[in-house]
Amino acid sequence: MKEEKYKGFIRVKPGEKIRLKDCPTGWAQTEALKKIGKVDSKNNARRLLEQDLAELAEVQQLLYVDDRYSLLIVFQAMDSAGKDGTIKHVMSGINPQGCQVFSFKQPSVEELNHNFLWRYMKSVPERGRIGIFNRSYYEDVLVVKVHPERLQQLPDGKKNQAFWEARYQDINAFEQHLTRNGTMILKFFLHLSKKVQKKRFMERLDRPEKNWKFSASDLAERERWDDYMSAYEQAINSTSTEWAPWHIIPADDKWAMRAAVGDIITTRLKNLDLSYPLLTDAQIKLLAEARKQLENE
Repeated sequence: MKEEKYKGFIRVKPGEKIRLKDCPTGWAQTEALKKIGKVDSKNNARRLLEQDLAELAEVQQLLYVDDRYSLLIVFQAMDSAGKDGTIKHVMSGINPQGCQVFSFKQPSVEELNHNFLWRYMKSVPERGRIGIFNRSYYEDVLVVKVHPERLQQLPDGKKNQAFWEARYQDINAFEQHLTRNGTMILKFFLHLSKKVQKKRFMERLDRPEKNWKFSASDLAERERWDDYMSAYEQAINSTSTEWAPWHIIPADDKWAMRAAVGDIITTRLKNLDLSYPLLTDAQIKLLAEARKQLENE
């Protein structure tokens, strides 16, 4: 079994209770990385990403022809953590025909009139394909938890701990159902520090070509930072399972973040028992006849 080569991340074990304030956000997460130093670590990460991108392109084709599995990649993060850039860089070498990216914004009236998983169910990848959720059904235990006024109308109006625990259970059951039917799920929380978020917000204000990225709501959400960290902690601790684990990826340094994400995706795909279809005797005979016909033209 291929193991991840880049260890600059945390895979949350089922039942483990992590505290985000104890999880690193920078590149030097291990003593080994610190010993190597930032310059060499950055060069190693870039080489690893290049290697993984080449392998990912190959294994994507195998995923398609094997036609038994699909891959769902879930990205969650605070604003400016780098979800879009990570998707762009890590998936840059694959065949776009086999990959779909869904960016879920504020739900519509129609979507609010269904259960909270409905709009996501319609977008899960079919067998042989890779699906990416840029934000996901976790928004309904993150943003909605911080802003309960955004919750759709429900019979039970009590938004207590039991309510949220039930939602975590629904998510776990949904993900287990997908896994049992051949969808491998990888969940990434891009863990950005508040200090670096401020720096990136300032860049959006200072650089005209990035002004469009800034929204007044970004500052309003930043003021609820502690509430979001609490919501993320509870969600991650309650929904990191054997079938759909959470990976906490330090996001202060984009090069380290992309290397970690790319290596995890490539590794997990290569660990599937993918294979090219075996031909029957009849199919082999047809191939031989086709070869003979072409040679005799």
